[in-house]
Amino acid sequence: MRRLLQRIVWTMVLLAAVQTAFAGVVVVVSSKSAVSAMTKDQVADIYLGNSKNFPNGAPATAVDLPESASERSDFHKAVTGKSTTQFKAYWAKMVFSGKGVPPKELATQAEMKSAIAEHPNMIGYLDKSMVDGSLKVLLELN
Repeated sequence: MRRLLQRIVWTMVLLAAVQTAFAGVVVVVSSKSAVSAMTKDQVADIYLGNSKNFPNGAPATAVDLPESASERSDFHKAVTGKSTTQFKAYWAKMVFSGKGVPPKELATQAEMKSAIAEHPNMIGYLDKSMVDGSLKVLLELN
């Protein structure tokens, strides 16, 4: 009986690890947004301040997670091609030269999810497991 219980526990641990490993990061907007898909380049343009609008012309407001969030690192590597440090340096230069303001930083994925769900003009990224009916996935990052 004890051996069976150990096997069950280990199976559950392995399943949880596999689910986490395959969850991935997705780019999201509110389910109320008219935008339904974007390319990596279009998302990067918004996050790098090269565009202030979604492809349909609606204004876009990017939000970011704290530097310590692994999702932030994964997102920026995949979309902007920059590490967290490079992204921060890029925006320091842009702010110093008066060319823009970096994306607003939100403290947690839960805060980001809530803010995006309430504001159709916001764009962000989350772990895929956080997505529900209040959000729309624009792009999956693998």
